[in-house]
Amino acid sequence: MSPNLESPLKSQVPALLLRRLFGAGARRDEAAAAKQQQVPWPSPPPAGRRRVFVQTESGCVLGMDLDRGDNAHTVKRRLQLALNVPTGGTSLTFGDRVLENDLSSVRHDSPLLLTRNSIHRSCSTPCLCPLSKDFEQKDSSGLVEILGSSSTSVKRLVDDVATGIRSGLDPVPIDSGLGGSYYFRDVGGDRVAIVKPTDEEPFAPNNPKGFTGRALGQPGLKKSVRVGETGFREVAAYLLDHENFANVPATALVKITHSVFNINRPMNGGTPAHDHKHQTTSKIASFQQFIAHDFDASDHGTSSFPVAAVHRIGILDIRIFNTDRHGGNVLVRKLDGGTGRFGCQTELFPIDHGLCLPENLEDPYFEWIHWAQASILFSEEELEYIRNLDPVRDATMLRRELPMIREACLRVLILCTIFLKEAATFGLCLAEIGEMMTREFRGMEEEPSKLEVVCMEARKKVAEWEPFSPDVEQGEDMGFQFSMDVLGGYSDVIRSPRFHCSGMKGSSFRNPLTKLVESMNEDNDDDEDRKEFSMHSPHHRIPSAESNPPGVHKTTSLNGSVHAVNRSADEQLPSSMCFVRLSDMSAEEWHVFVEKFQDLLKEALDECRAAGAQRMKQRLGTSCKF
Repeated sequence: MSPNLESPLKSQVPALLLRRLFGAGARRDEAAAAKQQQVPWPSPPPAGRRRVFVQTESGCVLGMDLDRGDNAHTVKRRLQLALNVPTGGTSLTFGDRVLENDLSSVRHDSPLLLTRNSIHRSCSTPCLCPLSKDFEQKDSSGLVEILGSSSTSVKRLVDDVATGIRSGLDPVPIDSGLGGSYYFRDVGGDRVAIVKPTDEEPFAPNNPKGFTGRALGQPGLKKSVRVGETGFREVAAYLLDHENFANVPATALVKITHSVFNINRPMNGGTPAHDHKHQTTSKIASFQQFIAHDFDASDHGTSSFPVAAVHRIGILDIRIFNTDRHGGNVLVRKLDGGTGRFGCQTELFPIDHGLCLPENLEDPYFEWIHWAQASILFSEEELEYIRNLDPVRDATMLRRELPMIREACLRVLILCTIFLKEAATFGLCLAEIGEMMTREFRGMEEEPSKLEVVCMEARKKVAEWEPFSPDVEQGEDMGFQFSMDVLGGYSDVIRSPRFHCSGMKGSSFRNPLTKLVESMNEDNDDDEDRKEFSMHSPHHRIPSAESNPPGVHKTTSLNGSVHAVNRSADEQLPSSMCFVRLSDMSAEEWHVFVEKFQDLLKEALDECRAAGAQRMKQRLGTSCKF
């Protein structure tokens, strides 16, 4: 007889087996911790042991201790017994890596993801979290656990939140936004932190606002940012804000347990998990300090904003290639009777960085481009800060602090930081730099930004570099990059529009890629001819209905492999162009690309600076005073 999935876990899994799997000492630790008002920070694990947090595609989380002899199979077995989820045909992933027998690359406090190998993934399976209190005591040593290292201020916030939870103060769900987020309070009832579970993001399985349809690891609201991966991007923005230069609130990645979190109803019926009023659910989430504020930048005129504050937020946005900097995620605090850090009566706080550091260059959004402050030249202090930025050191730091981050995201960081440093050296203002990164629409076609144009030319020079043959360039590292052909909407081909020779928005910048674009268009036409010929060829096979299930379409990648694509969620999103990719280059190719990019960038910046004086005069007018 099959087990009853609605029954408590303790009726299905013997307690003795759980103790053997997860350690009998965890229960004693939890009982001791419950007697204290403050959450004791767990002591380091014994030598050779690491604590990890395994998350399923549906959002369920299990904390466990790894021994030296453990492998992916033993992790899956523990997950199956504890959470009653099937693990056949699944892979255990850690960022870009698929884990097999060797788990040495997994660090202490790392989040792992259990993904299905099948391309046609079902998102209808609910998160079957354990209902047994006995198990909850074995899974965690505290209500809130920080994943990785953290600052003293974050640890203090976690202590305050845990104390508030133990005092019976329930979190408050936030109505605004597309994803699930919650205000957590301290013992005095004051809001001190905002928590955003990764499985409640837009399109995630447990999104409480109806925006579901994808499993964790699939493309999200932005195609180059995967579902479930905005949380560590929030942390990355905080870590990259050196010396709190831009005022990003303290942020950490945590495993947090509470009954307030949402679990969606199964598609095939049954009792929805969130109907269990007292069921506690563990989730991986971003944990950010709550900032008391009066309004956001979309609710008020921007003329009172300090120039330095706008510049600092813009500098951060350029470095992290922020695709979602609108007025609603810049908080404004009025300082009545006093002055802030820049001698002004308003203070700005940038938040919501979950859509930064995409895996590919796409169209960013910088609200501050239209603010007059962005057209003021950088101060000497800001230029000094930019000069001291070290993109390689920043990438190394993120690999250390966020080992799950993908290499493609770090390449975007390095590229954008190099671009910022060169542009600032050439005397460009913040608005000019932002415009060079922003795409323009001409008619119904989306054109690449000036930054992308330079990258496309650099990719061409890499392809022409003698040590790299076309076969190697096309076939190497295909498993590493973000496979857009599988996920839909993107194409593995670097697509190039037929843009006008007159240049781009706001300048007389002459496109250096005219010949390249023409040759690529000719290649595309040749591809279409070959495709039409193959369709009429007697050797062309039409796939049968049995090989193509309902709702699943097939695409062909560059290497000719055929992939199944579940289009149901992709059809809800507008398609986005990918003009240039960074993830498919080998380490040697990437090194050559960066060198060529820097050489080509100087020429583009020269032309942009030559046309910038007149545009600056038009932008500022004569009545702009700060």
